Amino acid sequence: MLSFQGRSARLCDGLSRREWLKVGGISAGALSLADLLRIQNAKGADPLQGDAPKRLSGFGQAKHCIVLFLLGGPPQHETWDPKPEAPEEVRGQFGSIETATPGLRVGELMPLTAKLTNKIAVLRALATDDNAHSSSGYWMLTGHPHAPKNSENALPGAPNNWPSIAAVVRHLKGDSGALPGSVRLPEEIWNTGRLLWPGQDAGWLDSQSDPWLITCDPNKPDFRVPDIALPNDISSERFAQRRDFLHALNRRLDQIQSHASVQRWTSWQSKAVELLQTPAAQRAFALDKETEAVRDRYGRNRFGQSVLLARRMIEAGVSLVQVNWTRWENDEDVAPAWDSHAKHNERIKNALMPPMDQAYSALLEDLEQSGLLDETLVVWIGEFGRTPRFNAAGGRDHWGHVFSGALAGGGVKGGTVFGASDRQGAYPLEGRVEPQDLAATIFHCLGFGPSTELKDRFGRPLAISNGTPIQAIL
Repeated sequence: MLSFQGRSARLCDGLSRREWLKVGGISAGALSLADLLRIQNAKGADPLQGDAPKRLSGFGQAKHCIVLFLLGGPPQHETWDPKPEAPEEVRGQFGSIETATPGLRVGELMPLTAKLTNKIAVLRALATDDNAHSSSGYWMLTGHPHAPKNSENALPGAPNNWPSIAAVVRHLKGDSGALPGSVRLPEEIWNTGRLLWPGQDAGWLDSQSDPWLITCDPNKPDFRVPDIALPNDISSERFAQRRDFLHALNRRLDQIQSHASVQRWTSWQSKAVELLQTPAAQRAFALDKETEAVRDRYGRNRFGQSVLLARRMIEAGVSLVQVNWTRWENDEDVAPAWDSHAKHNERIKNALMPPMDQAYSALLEDLEQSGLLDETLVVWIGEFGRTPRFNAAGGRDHWGHVFSGALAGGGVKGGTVFGASDRQGAYPLEGRVEPQDLAATIFHCLGFGPSTELKDRFGRPLAISNGTPIQAIL
């Protein structure tokens, strides 16, 4: 709460420096949005540069995109590329099952997804040849390889400062009313020690294109999004009083407000106010409006409810939502998230595959039933795969030489499989796809050809991708 009493030095307007800083932090309702609301709608480059992209199927069919990013590296053998004919030390403990697509088999721990493969295009020969989480992840998140490869615990910053796919989409498509063009949830991606991966923000592009980060746990009974909700001790009437105070303060500081940084601060606070007072924006986060049956179907866990929240945000007009499967509270450091270095079979059977299968299938079914799947691209990826053989701890280790991914919905031809790995799921046999091609495919489905240009901070034009859309799945 603002206090006008204290012994700190006063500025010329009668407010102390501490109180001035408080205004910046809480005058719009104790919001922490300032780090996120750095926008005025960005103007993107012309998405229709050249005729080549338009000649490929699926161009611009997707209005929205949901990226499910499974931190740690989901195993290709137990998901999209089982090897039933390989020896047990390669194929693993689990078998494969038939799917809705004739001839396509997936791991037996994906029974719900198996019924929906007629809507899914599977990539079986993704490759980075990079076995480090953060550097291979950077390539997957941006479509540009990290320099050098195999750099574990790589940090954000030049020279590996390319904007994320989410940031490029926000820059090109702009925002939707009170909501941003791109959102990440429920937290950032990080290595042990809270070391943030590079490639998650706008990089050299501009901070106004940063995808929002919403740190939350939608599975908690008292779930509320701290970055957009009023604190418990702030009533709507009190918020209105603070807003009026802010307006009055602004009128008194005309000269100071002429400074660019203050103008930017004012726009962020205005965006916060707009978000708090826009019913449509608030409804996007209202998971309590969903029936208990729907919430149960997505899974009563952080990932499942985050996927449900992503669906609601897409329905509210957000262009891209990235749901990160990061560490859960009971994960051990030896095998956090999908990084199954130990007890691989136990981890995927009990902690990983069931909630993934449940949430992913529920999302596809809901989008199909609502008619949104045709205009929503759903991307299922991780930073790499797992080793063909088990280690001494019963785990599979990092493997960037070949792994699997999947796309469904807007612009994608369901019931297709592109690429193949060898008999052990170790190396590409045909149809190798690198992250720049995946990025180009995502941009293509959203209506942006690879040659669409961005301008860096020096005004130099740079193409959004040096990859090629994967024509076989469009």
